Amino acid sequence: MIAFIARRLAAAVVILVLVSLITFAIFFLVPRLAGASPDDLASRYVGKTASASQVHERAEQLGFTDPFYVQYGDFVKGIFAGRDYNLGGSEPEHCAAPCLGYSFLTQNAVLPELMDRLPVTFSLAIGAAVIWLLGGVSIGVLSALRRGTVFDRSAMAVALAGVSLPVFFTGLLALSVFSYTLHIFPSGGSYTPFLHNPIQWAYDLVLPWITLAFLYAAGYARLTRAGMLETMNEDYIRTARAKGLPERTVVVKHALRSTLTPVLTIFGLDLGLLVGGAILTESTFSLPGLGSYTVQALSSNDLPKVLGVTMLAAIFVVVANLIVDILYAVIDPRVRL
Repeated sequence: MIAFIARRLAAAVVILVLVSLITFAIFFLVPRLAGASPDDLASRYVGKTASASQVHERAEQLGFTDPFYVQYGDFVKGIFAGRDYNLGGSEPEHCAAPCLGYSFLTQNAVLPELMDRLPVTFSLAIGAAVIWLLGGVSIGVLSALRRGTVFDRSAMAVALAGVSLPVFFTGLLALSVFSYTLHIFPSGGSYTPFLHNPIQWAYDLVLPWITLAFLYAAGYARLTRAGMLETMNEDYIRTARAKGLPERTVVVKHALRSTLTPVLTIFGLDLGLLVGGAILTESTFSLPGLGSYTVQALSSNDLPKVLGVTMLAAIFVVVANLIVDILYAVIDPRVRL
C-alpha cells in the first residue's frame, strides 16, 4: 500500500510540473508564436498615451523580453522562494512564496486574492458534493433494485431533466420561486463565513447547493443504476445469495462496492473542477468565489490572475484524483497491483 501511494504521489508531482509548463506556455509563449511582440504584451499595462519607449521599458521591467525558459524559471522560483516585480517604482513589489503570479493591473499578488475567495467556492463545492453523492447514489441503487417500476421511471425522467437543464436555468428558476415568490431563501449574493455563524452559512448556501447538486446527482443516479444492473447479474452475487446472506449485505457490501469504482472516478474529477471555480453557479447566485473572480479576470484580460486560477484548479484536480486512486486501493485491493 505504501509503495502504491508513493507511485501515485510521484505521478502527481510530474503531472503538476507538466500542467504548470503547458499553462504558462499558453499565456506567455503562444502569443509570442502568434506574432505578438513583448511590447504588445506590455501595452495593456501602461497608459493609452504611453510612448513606444515607455511601452518597451515596461516590457523589460515585466520580463517579457526574456527568453521563455527564463520567464518560466522565474515563475517556478516564485512558487518556492517568492519573487520581486519591478514596476518602475522606487522599490520593487514583492510577491511572497508561494507566488502564483502578480497582477500588473491591480498591483496585487494573485494567491492572497484567491485564498480570500476560496472559502466561498469550497463551501459551495463541499455542500453540493455531499448532496449529489448521497442523493445520486441512493436513487441509482433504488432504481436498479426496482427496475421497471414507477419509481424507477420517474427517477430516471428527473435525472434526464437534471442532466439536460443548465445550472443558470435551474438557478434562476429556483431564485424566482423560493426567493422572490415564497421568500424562503436569500435572493443571492449572501455569504456568511462558517466560523462566524454556521447556521447562517448553511442557510445562505442551501439554494446554490441544491441547484448545483441537481445537475450532478442526475448523472450519478444514471451511472449508479447502470452499474448496479450490471453487477447484480454477476456470478459472485448469485453465490452470495445462495449462501443465505441477507439482501442488504449482498447489495451494500458486494454489489455497491464494485459499482462505486467508476463513481469515484467521476466524483474526483467533478469535485476538483468544482473547487477550481463553479463559474455558472457563482455568477447566478452572485457569490464572491473563484468563479466570479475568473470572470472578472477574463473581462479585464488580466493574464496573471487567469494563470493563477488555472494553476489552482489544476492542483485541486490532481489532488482529488490522487485521493480517488488511494480510495480505489481501499475499495478494490486488486488496484494496488
